[in-house]
Amino acid sequence: MTFDPAALVSTPAEGRSCGTCTLCCKVFDVPSLEKPAGQWCKHCLPGRGCGIHETRPQHCRAFHCMWMTASWLADEWKPERSKFVLTTDPATRNLLVQVDPGQPRAWRQDPFYAQFKRWAQSALAENKHVIVFVNKAATVVLPDRDVEVGIIGPGDSLSFQKRVTAHGVLVDVKKVSAAAGA
Repeated sequence: MTFDPAALVSTPAEGRSCGTCTLCCKVFDVPSLEKPAGQWCKHCLPGRGCGIHETRPQHCRAFHCMWMTASWLADEWKPERSKFVLTTDPATRNLLVQVDPGQPRAWRQDPFYAQFKRWAQSALAENKHVIVFVNKAATVVLPDRDVEVGIIGPGDSLSFQKRVTAHGVLVDVKKVSAAAGA
């Protein structure tokens, strides 16, 4: 299957539910709850759900990971099994992989890593990318290599430059610091 973020929907696919999965409550920042990425939300009941489900922030209410919305992702991609949460960036449409910091190499395991490489290849034609985060440290998965770009802070961005070589098209990646533009 090719990576087509535009085809994703924001509602759960038929038959999909969070069930016992609560990994999103650990891997993401939730500013309204003063919860940093990589730490369990103080309201999360791991394996059971949200302790403030009825009054949880709108950000949490609206969130559905890619496993929930993409019925073509097999069960091993469910975050509680894979140890990462897949999403797409609404502005760039890049595939984002937010990894459980307790399992920082989970994304490099089979069958995930090989699929990330295939998605990186298919997304390249549309200037989209696969970006893996362990907390705020980012690694860009490219067809030919992985590029560790370091901590992505508020206002930081990534710059992607294609260049043609004798071996085909290569992509150069660099972090653009918000401080550099100030």
